Amino acid sequence: MIQIHDPENRELLYEGKAKKVYILKDDSSRVVMYFKNDATAFNNQKKDEFEGKGELNCWFSTLLLKAIDDLGIPTHFLERISDREILALRVEIVPLEVIVRNVAAGTFCKRYGVESGMALKNHIIEFCVKDDDLGDPPIARQSITALDLMPLHELRYITEMTEDVNKYLRAIFYSIGLTLVDFKLEFGRAPDGKIYLADEITPDTMRLWDHKTNESLDKDLYRFEKGDLLAGYREVKRRLARWQDTI
Repeated sequence: MIQIHDPENRELLYEGKAKKVYILKDDSSRVVMYFKNDATAFNNQKKDEFEGKGELNCWFSTLLLKAIDDLGIPTHFLERISDREILALRVEIVPLEVIVRNVAAGTFCKRYGVESGMALKNHIIEFCVKDDDLGDPPIARQSITALDLMPLHELRYITEMTEDVNKYLRAIFYSIGLTLVDFKLEFGRAPDGKIYLADEITPDTMRLWDHKTNESLDKDLYRFEKGDLLAGYREVKRRLARWQDTI
């Protein structure tokens, strides 16, 4: 029997800004993702800790990854095993971040000199190199294949998956009075070569604005000191829990 909760059966595989990932010694095909209370911004130049944030992000990722998986989009999520831990398939994270933009905001506005909140004629899927030292720079699709970061058929596959995730998440958040402004996805490759949606889906990795007020209910509350981070996250949880009760 796999000893999921035994600390002696875990080996730290990776520690990032918001999570620790442990490999299970008696089943190397699975990992435990532990959600930290840390909040960071501007490539870790700003950092604080918020009691309860880890539990909230674990709850968000559990609900949204499971919902996406149930839709038929493969994710690495297996189950939530504690208030701050998720059991997941072990995958090798592809060194790309996939950014979806439904409304102009953030670095997109700075890059192109447009106003935050400007409506876009169509949503945008961007790719960035996953490298903090380089500042996660945008990368063209042809550059991705030229640098052998991902073959073309896989690039097309994750683009299709991203389109489906965007449609689904936009619909969910629209139903609870929120605009999904933009968000980040990461993907991983299993030993058999299969691609999975991986990492987390939380207000840390997306922008959510209230329909009526355009109030931020995401990490911008902390990033730009717009308000109470935990209060914003709890409000998103309250609305998502209401949506969960209807399905």
